[in-house]
Amino acid sequence: MNSFLCSVFLLIFINSPVCVFAQSISFVAKDGAYAEAEELNQKANGYRGIWYMNQPSNDEYVYKYSGGLATYTAKHRPFAIYSQEAGKTFFCFGGTDEENSTLLHNVSYYNHKNGKIANPTTVLNKNTTDAHDNPVLSLDDKGFLWIFSTSHGTTRPSYIYRSTKPFDITNFERVHATEMVRGTKQPFSNFSYFQVYYIKGKGFFAFFTRYQAEFAKRVIGYNTSQDGYLWNEWKEIAYIEEGHYGISGEYNGRISIAFNYHPEGKGLNYRTNLYYLESPDFGDSWEAANGEKLELPLTKVKNQALVYDYKSENLNCYLKDLNYDERGNPVILVISSKGYQSGPENNPRTWEVFRYNDTWNKSKITTSDNNYDMGSLYVEPEGVWRLIAPTKTGPQAYNPGGEVEMWVSQDQGRTWENKRSVTSNSPRNHTYIRRPINARPDFYAFWADGHGRRPSESQLYFSDKKGSVFLLPMKMKKRREKVSSLLKISTQ
Repeated sequence: MNSFLCSVFLLIFINSPVCVFAQSISFVAKDGAYAEAEELNQKANGYRGIWYMNQPSNDEYVYKYSGGLATYTAKHRPFAIYSQEAGKTFFCFGGTDEENSTLLHNVSYYNHKNGKIANPTTVLNKNTTDAHDNPVLSLDDKGFLWIFSTSHGTTRPSYIYRSTKPFDITNFERVHATEMVRGTKQPFSNFSYFQVYYIKGKGFFAFFTRYQAEFAKRVIGYNTSQDGYLWNEWKEIAYIEEGHYGISGEYNGRISIAFNYHPEGKGLNYRTNLYYLESPDFGDSWEAANGEKLELPLTKVKNQALVYDYKSENLNCYLKDLNYDERGNPVILVISSKGYQSGPENNPRTWEVFRYNDTWNKSKITTSDNNYDMGSLYVEPEGVWRLIAPTKTGPQAYNPGGEVEMWVSQDQGRTWENKRSVTSNSPRNHTYIRRPINARPDFYAFWADGHGRRPSESQLYFSDKKGSVFLLPMKMKKRREKVSSLLKISTQ
């Protein structure tokens, strides 16, 4: 179907402060007729993840990447947050219907007090099957849950929803947010790869990407808001050559981002180098890991934020996770490889971890068979680090994901040991293992599965710290169900 231009007319009413205005926003539909998202606020009656593919490859691997991508992308975060006050881990994911015909924004929780999983609430039907539009989650200091509905470029608008009651997933209401654009309030209705952190006493800090900006195709930047309704002026972090992907984190109020860049003229499938910078004061100033002050935006390939020069080795760099050691030093997880295409010719896909301790130190964990394998890095007491990731080849070799394994380091990431298989004998690849903020031992990671080479159903899972895995029910009629009633997957 040909692309066409469609105008969406929004009447925006903001309660605090009061502001009423009409705004026309145009979007170019690239995947068929544009349909505005539908607010649902109804029970999903089970856990069914979205299946998605990107870029047919015309070879035996079928797509550049594909599979069960309910917890995709690595540049969306967080998907889950543990609340000590509620005694629950709240989480969201990209769901779908039985035909995989649309993307549903679902939110649920695991109750640590009684071991029950809630029937998810479907907040929004995004009316696309593009998993780049997956939601992310935030939790403010009053206990209200926020769902940020991301977009993939300018094709579709973004949305913000807030729970009507604290620590409650029953009902969500639309937040008609504004941002300042050159001193004028405009609808805050377009953001990609959203990564949001709520800092007590300050409010929301969000990294995100804007497409087709003046200086690069993918510009990374940030915005802040005290209340989630009124956002400040967007500020650029970097626009080097053709732009960037970034992953981020927060440690005791300090905000950090690691990113790569797209070299000029090589296309957006190429991404290389690794950069890092942080802000100790909610974005007012920025510095490298060694404390050297930085002037933003960064525009040169060689700059003070450079962690590792992958370009000189002709290697791509794929970002996976960002965490902090016990002293608050940043730790970055990446995969490096020789090219973007699937298949053995671009082996090895090397899992590498960078830790800052007066200088940047790189160590190898293992290898796997696809650039879009994605796992999470856990930093635990007494120098124990843990990687939960699909590092073992799965049933669809050289497609994203595989069988999940648990790797452990006893010396702060210098050396690693494969401790156990978390999944085995699976019919579909497991993908995008996510770490909740403040993860608790009984709900330590969650993810989805999906066939790597053809559309399939996608089931969702969570595991505890020891690696025991629980399958979330695809059909669910009760409001809550005990974990003991779910299928426990026995591994080693």
